[in-house]
Amino acid sequence: MLWFTEYQTENLGLSFKVRSAKRVKSKFQEILLLDTYEYGKMLVLDGAVQTTEKDEFIYHEMIAHVPAVSIGRKLKKVLVIGGGDGGTVREVLKHNPERVDLVEIDREVVDFCMRELPTISSALDDERVNIYFEDGRDFVKNTEVDYDMVVVDCSDPVGPSKVLFESDFYKDVASILTDDGVFVTQSESPLIHKDIVPLIFKELKSVFEIVKLYLAFIPTYPAGMWSFTFASNSVDPIGIDKSKVDFAIERIEELSGSKLKYYNSDVHFGAFSL
Repeated sequence: MLWFTEYQTENLGLSFKVRSAKRVKSKFQEILLLDTYEYGKMLVLDGAVQTTEKDEFIYHEMIAHVPAVSIGRKLKKVLVIGGGDGGTVREVLKHNPERVDLVEIDREVVDFCMRELPTISSALDDERVNIYFEDGRDFVKNTEVDYDMVVVDCSDPVGPSKVLFESDFYKDVASILTDDGVFVTQSESPLIHKDIVPLIFKELKSVFEIVKLYLAFIPTYPAGMWSFTFASNSVDPIGIDKSKVDFAIERIEELSGSKLKYYNSDVHFGAFSL
């Protein structure tokens, strides 16, 4: 009998019974695919659970649709940093943007997920998607494209990802957003990462006029409670009329031909009611 345990803190672990495992060592990290009994296929990077077939829709719907609906108009250009599994890109494409640029530092992650997690990575070969295998910090600093939305879907703020949670990076993000552009980042667990969450908020508040934290509940993430932080200089995610959120969701489902599983207009506003 094979079990995998992710040690989320020195005092806390989450264990999964596993049918089989595949392992790849890339230039940047260990990539592990576990076929678990409870959550289906699971992507693990350097020992930390990134996504699973069973609950990935919660994270990906909330990181993509909350900011995209808040902007209140058709998206044209979207930048996703990290997210090599493809789930965020899949959800963003439901808004029918003209272009989605995905910046992922590790080519092996993308290749691995396209082979092993087709239900999550299914949109990465869409003709509107451009994939750049480089450092997200450098890409933002050097791009000449103005984006309607920038999403940071990266791992924890340690190692190479640390710079994606600092004010200098946020200033560069602000410089490539349209006047009504929006930004969102995953921002860790309020219960487990009590020092990190307010620091991210503070750094964003030093750059953007409007900064709001919102929650989703993801069973395989530390403590089951996860946060995202929204930022903009003109768009308030809870300033939009509820009827417009409902209309946007109807449009998303019509364009994609499938129903959303977690995100709806009540969740949109409730996620910010902290």
